[in-house]
Amino acid sequence: MAIFKFFSPSFFITLKRLLRCSLIAVPVAIAIGSAVALFMWMLNWAIHYRFTHPWLLYFLPLIGVVIYYAYKYWGATADKGNNLIMDEIHRPGGGVPKRMTPLILIATVITHLFGGSAGREGTAVQMGGSLAHVFTRWFKLDASETAVILTAGIAAGFGAVFGTPLTGALFAMEVLTLGRIQYNAWLPCLVAGIVADLTFTTWGLHHTAYHITIEKAIPHLYRDYFPFEGLLFVKVIIASVAFGMASWLFAISVHGVKDAFNKFIAPKWAIPALGGVIIIALTFIIGKPDYLSLGVDAEYPGAITIQSAFNPGGAHTWSWLWKTIYTTITLGTGFKGGEVTPLFYIGATLGNTLSVLMDAPVGLFAALGFIAVFAGATNTPLACTLMGIELFGGEYALFFAVACFTAYFFSGHGGIYASQQKNTVDFTGQRYVSRKLKRYFIR
Repeated sequence: MAIFKFFSPSFFITLKRLLRCSLIAVPVAIAIGSAVALFMWMLNWAIHYRFTHPWLLYFLPLIGVVIYYAYKYWGATADKGNNLIMDEIHRPGGGVPKRMTPLILIATVITHLFGGSAGREGTAVQMGGSLAHVFTRWFKLDASETAVILTAGIAAGFGAVFGTPLTGALFAMEVLTLGRIQYNAWLPCLVAGIVADLTFTTWGLHHTAYHITIEKAIPHLYRDYFPFEGLLFVKVIIASVAFGMASWLFAISVHGVKDAFNKFIAPKWAIPALGGVIIIALTFIIGKPDYLSLGVDAEYPGAITIQSAFNPGGAHTWSWLWKTIYTTITLGTGFKGGEVTPLFYIGATLGNTLSVLMDAPVGLFAALGFIAVFAGATNTPLACTLMGIELFGGEYALFFAVACFTAYFFSGHGGIYASQQKNTVDFTGQRYVSRKLKRYFIR
């Protein structure tokens, strides 16, 4: 009798909706994968063009004003970015404007073309959400199905831009609500992430490859764990606390810069203009352009990039802090792009610095910072642990998990996404966030 209760009418209704959403996710993912491929092609061209024409940086303030007016007159609600997608998933009905895709694509490309320090994940996710919403209207989906397809759109955008389809699926579900994952969207998200990534590579583009190079052998994690270099494990935990604090600093800085500029500068068009001037001034002070744009491709021999951070001497002591300053000013003053690639840069360079201070493997610590700072800033430790496995292999999976969950714990309950719902259980009966920081974290 139990088996008949299991296969109840509600079960078949749920199964039908799940399969329907999974099938719809296929054309959605193809469209998103193609859009992300176009975006990445344009972005790579823009970055390399600026490398050969450094004078373009001087036009960054003007471009900031252009972006401001473009969103003011044509953006409608698109200026909310990733938070708009999350709001629509949590409370369907507001809609995601079609113009979000071309606006964020062009705004991000010109931000990088003229030297802004931003990422690419936010753009891919916004394009994914916007295109997915178009399909929900075409197929006349109800509110619950719309939420699933929008979540699948996030998975497709994330999976395609980084080449991590499994991480994209889990990230899309984990990022929506802190402390709760909606597994009913798992299959559509997985389908969307895989199909979008395959579509991206079909267009002939390739993802950045990262490798962990260990200077000396590390004992097998399980066979030789005791007396496995227990000191190394302690070092990983200490470093992960620092990664969490870096996530916290980045999150409050992005919100703080935006709030401060909006409070003290009356003409809003002047905010991106001033932000551009500050970026130019910082570049003059530092004397090199390492912290502009993505920080992935080397502009010249010896440039500090994410890849260089995996090697001894590949980062300076304060590279992570400089990138934090550059990116928070760029995004906080209204330029467009994502936060994730800069978080990768911050984490990898911080890991490089900590490895020197603690005499630890540089490649391993750079990889741990790469994923852990991202985990703390987005409150997605599970997805980031999986990302570590997808990008670097499963050999150090335990280290990845320890780093991501430790960083998540020490980054507080806040993050870079204001619309991420806070649904955590506080077993201590106390708040982890002080009242002074409440306006940044509890929104």
